[in-house]
Amino acid sequence: MAAAFFQPDVPQTKDGQNTLMTLSSMTGFARADGRHAHYAWRWEVKSVNGKGLDVRCRLPNGMDSLEPQLRRRIADKFRRGHFQVLLSVTRDMGDTELAINEQALRKVLELVRRLKQEEDLAPANLDGILGLRGILELVEAEETAEDRVAREAAFLSGIDKALDGLTESRQSEGVRLEQVLVKAIDEIESLCQKAETNAAAQPDAIRQRLKDAVEELLQASPALPEERLAQEVAILMVKADIREEIDRLQAHTKAARELMKKSEPVGRSFDFLMQEFNREANTLCSKSTDVELTRIGLELKAVIDRVREQVQNIE
Repeated sequence: MAAAFFQPDVPQTKDGQNTLMTLSSMTGFARADGRHAHYAWRWEVKSVNGKGLDVRCRLPNGMDSLEPQLRRRIADKFRRGHFQVLLSVTRDMGDTELAINEQALRKVLELVRRLKQEEDLAPANLDGILGLRGILELVEAEETAEDRVAREAAFLSGIDKALDGLTESRQSEGVRLEQVLVKAIDEIESLCQKAETNAAAQPDAIRQRLKDAVEELLQASPALPEERLAQEVAILMVKADIREEIDRLQAHTKAARELMKKSEPVGRSFDFLMQEFNREANTLCSKSTDVELTRIGLELKAVIDRVREQVQNIE
């Protein structure tokens, strides 16, 4: 029995140890080959990203009884992904015998005799008669209940090998995903720091913009009631201050790093977190009154969009 899967290069430390992370991709492929008695078989398993757990099986005729156990094994190992499972089986001739279909042979011989009498044809030879379709048949030895149980157990041990290979394949792809995510989160963190230190985001600049806005407001409406003026000032303060959005973005980067340390599947949680990232970046851009701050906000949105695409592949 042999199992095989496509494994990307796994990054290594200087001492040669691999640095396999906890993230697992939903993309992978594996196969397993084996033999049992007169059977040779091959399992092929492929998975791609999916919202839930979806399994499609293609099994040879007469082997549908394997499907429930196959689905259970996949559900035990994986939480998400679209799976395609293929089983190919060939049977050698070791336990087959040749048998003559006597009913078909009698009909052929009767037809030969009749044609010979009517047409005075030369006698037919035995090779020609036996070569006719349906005269000779391959008869497979009848499978006992014990033989069937042993065969199914051998096939299921093969799918276990293939699923183990698929797990390694998905984890190896997860290493690549984690490298991309770590780099992107570092970039988001750096952009947040730039936004935080941007001159337009500083308290003095905010106070000056607020003062200018209030003066313009009073010039436009000198008789503005005090309560209305207080409301307008509060609205201007909220629009001018982006520190809350920056704080939330920084909290989200911390949450993203924590998710990557967890051992259980985190794809759904990561997807929700990226929606929060995007919401704060949009708000930052809408509040910005500075060209440089707007540029930083747009860069943030671009990085977040890239991360959201990658997150779709995390289990």
